[in-house]
Amino acid sequence: MAFGMAARLRNTLGFCITGRAPAGASQQVRERFGIAFGLVAAFIWGAYLVVTRQGIALGMNAADLAFLRYATAGALLLPWLLRNGPLSLAGVGWLKGSLLALLAGPAFVLVGASGFLFAPLAHSAVIQLGTVTLMGIVLSAVMLGERPGSRRLSGMAVILLGLATTAGPGVLAAGSVAWKGDLLFACAGMMWAMFTVLQRRWQIPPIAATAIVSVLSGLFYGPGYLLTFGFKGLAPVGPMVLAQQIIVLGILSGVVALFAFARAVEYLGAGRASLFPALAPAIAIVLGIPVSGEIPTVWQVTGLLLLSAGLLLAIQAPAPSLQRPPSHIS
Repeated sequence: MAFGMAARLRNTLGFCITGRAPAGASQQVRERFGIAFGLVAAFIWGAYLVVTRQGIALGMNAADLAFLRYATAGALLLPWLLRNGPLSLAGVGWLKGSLLALLAGPAFVLVGASGFLFAPLAHSAVIQLGTVTLMGIVLSAVMLGERPGSRRLSGMAVILLGLATTAGPGVLAAGSVAWKGDLLFACAGMMWAMFTVLQRRWQIPPIAATAIVSVLSGLFYGPGYLLTFGFKGLAPVGPMVLAQQIIVLGILSGVVALFAFARAVEYLGAGRASLFPALAPAIAIVLGIPVSGEIPTVWQVTGLLLLSAGLLLAIQAPAPSLQRPPSHIS
């Protein structure tokens, strides 16, 4: 009995430190862990949207937010990378590592945020997150052989409908240059979907993927930002707001969410994991009630229910066979 309790405690501690399911866990248990990680990532991304809006309202811009996110995350994960083969990027290699950082690093944030210069938030909710969901499944089928069944396709359709409903009538609002923003949103969505599929295809461990994206982004983007802008973009906000931005953008979104999503990709496959980002707008709406006092509209509540139903439908579809990532990457 004591041995069993010790084993359970060891597995629990191992999970808290590494985020890995207990050794010998069944496929069903691994899938439950994957769903939990996907929900954690979606919740943090919802908080990220709320805090990002707050930062922009106080005078910050996309470049400022990207600096806080990747400078913080890079500093936190640099010690791990230094202890795990920095010259080879933890065995991943510079070509693969650089591509992952390009797809999920500052370029992703800047491309997506630039879309707001031409198109409203509603377009981002539908186009960017819809592209992540749709292309995640398409690329998984083409590059990984993860063929979606009719149940997952039905769930994906409900999710896309939920995104459009959450955006409400604003999704139809468009100016003469809105198409430029839509293209940028679609490009950002494609970048994240490609990152998801490549991390799965190359079987890169979640902590390695997180550290590589964070450290490379911080090292290359941070100095460029400081040389160009200095700290003038951060000066208008007070220390409490700045601390909040660092915690949510740099620690939670830059490290915890990226790691949790990478673990969801490992346990669920790239196709099913790509469904979780679609929950972020609905979660942001709920979290925005105590932060900004904004009461959700009927459209938004309906969209939240549709998103939840679509995710439940799609996530319960049979998963493709998943391989455990190797301990060393060639």
